[in-house]
Amino acid sequence: MTTTQPPGCRQGLDPRYHRLCDTADPWGIVLEALAAVGAVTSVVFMLALLAFICRVQDSSRRKMLPTQFLFLLGVLGVFGLTFTFIIRLDGKTGPTRFFLFGVLFSICFSCLLAHALNLTKLVRGGQPLSWLVTLGLAVGFSLVQDVIAVEFVILTMNRTNVNVFSELPAPRRNEDFVLLLTYVLFLMALTFLVSSFTFCGSFTGWKRHGAHIFLTTLLSAAVWVTWITLLLMPVFDHKWDDTILSSALVASGWVFLLVYVIPEFQLLTKQRNPMDYPVEDALCKPQLMKKSYGVENRAYSQEEITQGLQEMGDTLYAPYSTHFQLQNRAPQKDFSIPRAHAQTSPYNNYEGRKEDS
Repeated sequence: MTTTQPPGCRQGLDPRYHRLCDTADPWGIVLEALAAVGAVTSVVFMLALLAFICRVQDSSRRKMLPTQFLFLLGVLGVFGLTFTFIIRLDGKTGPTRFFLFGVLFSICFSCLLAHALNLTKLVRGGQPLSWLVTLGLAVGFSLVQDVIAVEFVILTMNRTNVNVFSELPAPRRNEDFVLLLTYVLFLMALTFLVSSFTFCGSFTGWKRHGAHIFLTTLLSAAVWVTWITLLLMPVFDHKWDDTILSSALVASGWVFLLVYVIPEFQLLTKQRNPMDYPVEDALCKPQLMKKSYGVENRAYSQEEITQGLQEMGDTLYAPYSTHFQLQNRAPQKDFSIPRAHAQTSPYNNYEGRKEDS
């Protein structure tokens, strides 16, 4: 059976790949171009991340680099997966679609969740998580979807029938596809919730990172609600299912790049700000000083100064002057010891004779 070659495709091309070159139905070409540009951009950012490791001055940002590199790998996979939805569904693309769609998005949202958890500590003045713990959290969260996807694909194919996905009715296939992504939706909601906690803290320098995650998750949720609604609505013809899913992949990938990756790279080499961290010896510094022994000095206590006339009878209190107050000096009293003076002797002019009368 011969098939007519669409315009733009060479003769003898497998019909499964006609959407990649069909100029009469150009949505495949547009999405292919956007996905290719996104994939190249992701690779460029991955290489730039490796090149900027030595230029990152803030140790807390440097600890996030392995997790962000894993996130870029997930974004690269999202753009690459777009081609499996442009190519027609068959025994090879079916298992790939059902397995990788949830796995790649679980990697991306797990990395965002691990970053948000680290920010909730930094914004409150706590110690940041180590790079190994952060990366372990991201991998651990994503492994749950891996297990779910493997079990679903194996049970659905019954280990032998690889064409079962293309043989399933379109409504049933779409329902199973969305049901398989339940854990990814949970990760998305949890990331959105944790990122909102990053706005509560006294160290405001980290709130900008939290805003990147919050906005990325919010826009991703909007994309997902849109494509799930379109996919499950019976009014749309099922011939547009691949268009809807491939468009959702491209839109989500560019949301990740534009809203999270690019703004984070702008802050990557930013100089460490001491105001973003608590003072290291804050617990060793006395908070209040008040003299409790020795001669009383009223300069130590503002409270005692305000008592004013109640404690100092003749103190002149000036409210905006220094803490040392002026006092009226009382006249000095004479506390000198009187000296002894010799009295005049009655015999001073006595010479042993009587004076003549």
